[in-house]
Amino acid sequence: MTLHAGAPMPDSLRHQMRAKQHPARSVPCPHCGVAAHKPCRLRTTGRLLSQPHPQRISDWAQTTACCPACQVEPTTPCHDEGRERATVHARRYQEAEATAA
Repeated sequence: MTLHAGAPMPDSLRHQMRAKQHPARSVPCPHCGVAAHKPCRLRTTGRLLSQPHPQRISDWAQTTACCPACQVEPTTPCHDEGRERATVHARRYQEAEATAA
Protein backbone atom coordinates (compact mmCIF):
# COMPACT_ATOMS: atom_id res chain seq x y z
CA MET A 1 0.00 0.00 0.00
CA THR A 2 1.37 3.40 -1.00
CA LEU A 3 0.81 6.45 1.16
CA HIS A 4 0.13 9.65 -0.73
CA ALA A 5 1.34 12.81 0.97
CA GLY A 6 -0.58 15.11 -1.36
CA ALA A 7 0.07 18.72 -2.15
CA PRO A 8 0.90 21.19 0.62
CA MET A 9 -2.07 23.06 2.01
CA PRO A 10 -2.32 26.70 0.83
CA ASP A 11 -1.86 29.29 3.58
CA SER A 12 -5.31 30.80 2.93
CA LEU A 13 -7.00 27.44 3.49
CA ARG A 14 -4.86 26.68 6.54
CA HIS A 15 -5.86 30.03 8.06
CA GLN A 16 -9.57 29.33 7.55
CA MET A 17 -9.28 25.91 9.17
CA ARG A 18 -7.48 27.37 12.18
CA ALA A 19 -9.77 30.42 12.47
CA LYS A 20 -11.56 28.95 15.49
CA GLN A 21 -8.27 28.68 17.41
CA HIS A 22 -6.74 31.50 19.42
CA PRO A 23 -4.28 33.42 17.22
CA ALA A 24 -1.60 33.10 19.94
CA ARG A 25 -1.21 29.47 18.91
CA SER A 26 0.80 30.74 15.93
CA VAL A 27 3.85 31.11 18.23
CA PRO A 28 5.53 28.48 20.44
CA CYS A 29 4.60 28.51 24.13
CA PRO A 30 7.46 29.54 26.44
CA HIS A 31 5.62 28.15 29.48
CA CYS A 32 4.89 24.55 28.48
CA GLY A 33 7.25 24.29 25.49
CA VAL A 34 4.77 23.18 22.82
CA ALA A 35 5.44 24.09 19.19
CA ALA A 36 3.53 26.66 17.19
CA HIS A 37 -0.02 25.67 16.17
CA LYS A 38 -0.26 23.05 18.95
CA PRO A 39 -2.49 23.45 22.03
CA CYS A 40 -0.89 24.29 25.36
CA ARG A 41 -0.49 21.47 27.89
CA LEU A 42 -0.25 21.18 31.62
CA ARG A 43 3.37 20.35 32.40
CA THR A 44 2.46 17.99 35.24
CA THR A 45 -0.25 15.85 33.65
CA GLY A 46 0.06 16.61 29.93
CA ARG A 47 -3.63 17.51 29.72
CA LEU A 48 -4.44 19.75 26.74
CA LEU A 49 -5.78 23.22 27.54
CA SER A 50 -8.54 24.96 25.61
CA GLN A 51 -6.84 28.37 25.91
CA PRO A 52 -3.15 29.31 25.55
CA HIS A 53 -1.01 30.18 28.57
CA PRO A 54 -0.88 33.93 29.38
CA GLN A 55 2.85 34.10 28.55
CA ARG A 56 2.15 32.66 25.09
CA ILE A 57 -0.52 35.30 24.49
CA SER A 58 1.93 37.97 25.63
CA ASP A 59 4.63 36.68 23.26
CA TRP A 60 2.13 36.59 20.39
CA ALA A 61 1.04 40.18 21.04
CA GLN A 62 4.69 41.27 21.23
CA THR A 63 5.56 39.67 17.88
CA THR A 64 2.51 40.89 15.97
CA ALA A 65 1.60 44.39 17.15
CA CYS A 66 3.09 47.78 17.90
CA CYS A 67 2.42 49.02 21.42
CA PRO A 68 0.38 52.24 21.57
CA ALA A 69 1.29 52.72 25.25
CA CYS A 70 5.10 52.74 25.01
CA GLN A 71 5.49 53.24 21.23
CA VAL A 72 7.64 50.17 20.42
CA GLU A 73 7.68 48.16 17.21
CA PRO A 74 6.67 44.49 16.91
CA THR A 75 9.16 42.04 18.49
CA THR A 76 10.42 44.78 20.86
CA PRO A 77 9.40 44.21 24.51
CA CYS A 78 7.20 46.77 26.23
CA HIS A 79 8.81 48.99 28.85
CA ASP A 80 7.88 51.28 31.71
CA GLU A 81 10.16 54.32 31.74
CA GLY A 82 13.06 52.33 30.31
CA ARG A 83 12.60 49.16 32.40
CA GLU A 84 11.50 46.09 30.43
CA ARG A 85 8.15 44.60 31.44
CA ALA A 86 7.56 40.87 31.94
CA THR A 87 4.31 41.12 29.93
CA VAL A 88 2.98 43.54 27.35
CA HIS A 89 0.64 46.47 27.96
CA ALA A 90 -3.11 45.81 27.76
CA ARG A 91 -3.41 48.16 24.78
CA ARG A 92 -0.93 45.99 22.88
CA TYR A 93 -3.22 42.98 23.36
CA GLN A 94 -6.06 44.99 21.86
CA GLU A 95 -3.88 46.06 18.94
CA ALA A 96 -2.81 42.46 18.27
CA GLU A 97 -6.41 41.23 18.36
CA ALA A 98 -7.46 43.97 15.94
CA THR A 99 -4.60 42.98 13.62
CA ALA A 100 -5.59 39.31 13.76
CA ALA A 101 -9.25 40.02 12.96
